[in-house]
Amino acid sequence: MPHPYCFHFIALQLLPKPHPTNSHIPVPSPVLNMRKGVGLGALTRNTQTSQQYASHGQLLQKSHIDELTTQLSVFQASLAQFSRTHAKDIRSNPAFRAEFARMCTAIGVDPLASSSNRGGSFWAEMLGTSVNDFYFELAVRVVEVCRRTRQENGGLIAIAEVRERIMRQDESIGGSNDVSEDDILRAVDALRPLSSGFAVIDLGRRQMIRSVPKELNTDQSTVLEAIQVLGFITHSMLRVNLGWDGARVQTVIDDLLSDSLVWLDDQADEKEYWAPSFFKKSG
Repeated sequence: MPHPYCFHFIALQLLPKPHPTNSHIPVPSPVLNMRKGVGLGALTRNTQTSQQYASHGQLLQKSHIDELTTQLSVFQASLAQFSRTHAKDIRSNPAFRAEFARMCTAIGVDPLASSSNRGGSFWAEMLGTSVNDFYFELAVRVVEVCRRTRQENGGLIAIAEVRERIMRQDESIGGSNDVSEDDILRAVDALRPLSSGFAVIDLGRRQMIRSVPKELNTDQSTVLEAIQVLGFITHSMLRVNLGWDGARVQTVIDDLLSDSLVWLDDQADEKEYWAPSFFKKSG
């Protein structure tokens, strides 16, 4: 059996011998140099890749914009041809006119907006001045109806009531023009460039024309919506259903009464407040 010191000697022989060191010869660090090279190269490649992505993205965006512009031009040309072919129906049929106007709006064409090239609107250029004049004449009639009824309703009137009044006027003079609520809306919209103060607001389930510049506050809108649904309101109805105190109820009712937006019926056991448009229909 070998002596234990033999194994120790053999183990020492197997150990790697240290290299002689020389303080005058620099020892390079391959790992450090490799890391520096890889870092700078990756940074350069990343910058180039980002620039390529940005350039490619710009090319794709321009391609999409050009394609959409072409499609829009083709659609507008088709729409113009359609308007010429069906000009008679557009002039005479309110439903057809409304659908055609919605088609224009869907592609960003405002039928009543003036063309920068010729000074006329899309209606005038495609269909002649008759349809264009129809909307502006209708806008004048809407203004007249709102002005005549302002003392009754405080400058807030339902679009349906405006249409009914205009239709009755046409019937009284033997006119045959059929006007839709959509026509009324577009006529009011035609007044916007004039800063006339006319606006369409939603009140409950009805659309109303506000012909006075005064804005409704939240409490006033809430009470008017309740009247549109219930027909009338009372102090107790507002206190119970809305949880308002008496002072708040009285304040909003006084404001509505002063602006003629509601009417007072003091014949009942408790005072009732009605919206003029509903009161007229009930009568």
